[in-house]
Amino acid sequence: MSNAVIKKWMTGLLLAGLVAYGAVKIIHTRHLTIKNVSLPIKYVRTEGEFQYLDKNEIKAALQPLVTTSFFDVDMQAIHSAVSTLPWVEAVTVKRIWPDAIDVKVREKKPYARWGKSSLITEQGVVFTPKDLSQFQSLIAVNGPEHQQVKVLEIMKGVKTALADQSLKMAEFNVNDRGSWKIKLTNGLEILLGRNEQLKKLQRFLKTLTVLGQEQVNAMAIVDLRYPNGYAVSWRPGTAEFDWMAIADPNNDKTSTLKAIQSR
Repeated sequence: MSNAVIKKWMTGLLLAGLVAYGAVKIIHTRHLTIKNVSLPIKYVRTEGEFQYLDKNEIKAALQPLVTTSFFDVDMQAIHSAVSTLPWVEAVTVKRIWPDAIDVKVREKKPYARWGKSSLITEQGVVFTPKDLSQFQSLIAVNGPEHQQVKVLEIMKGVKTALADQSLKMAEFNVNDRGSWKIKLTNGLEILLGRNEQLKKLQRFLKTLTVLGQEQVNAMAIVDLRYPNGYAVSWRPGTAEFDWMAIADPNNDKTSTLKAIQSR
């Protein structure tokens, strides 16, 4: 290859490099120019189905974060600010060109009350809204700290067992020693202790088919912490219950009770 050809080839390569550098420089310069353009955020759209969440809470959380430009707004800060609101379960944030921020929120759904000042979702997430006054009809659940998921699953099973006997739970309590106590909407308290709680509860519920509804309604406290039976405290003014009638060997109810007790 002659020197003239080599020189011509090198010149062409140099020109191509300069053109490429110029193109990159132009693109970079345009990018910087766009970044430096003041594009204020004009709209902040909040989407979601809200039953309890107050949009003003979201607005207050976002207000100090969206006063910057479209490019400079801190999306992670917006996400964190909305996520920390008590009623927010999940949130997504994105820019909408050229002047909007879109915030989509999914609200928590309360399943029961937890402790004195919180609510709990069906998945066991505990959260603390400002006002619980409208949730007094929910079941009140109390349990050891950090064991809310386990306690909630137990409560669900007990609730179903009670519902099969047309009984509605109002409170479910598990203390730090693992002792259970249930309160029904009719005021009846059921003490289950720390051992074989489900077995004892099932045995008690089976006896309700033998007792009349009048007797069941008259019960104030049922203590199931006995290995082979239970004790009953009656409501004030309850007429004396004729246990002997049930204890009569010729009474069909006696056979049923004995069968239940032997299980």
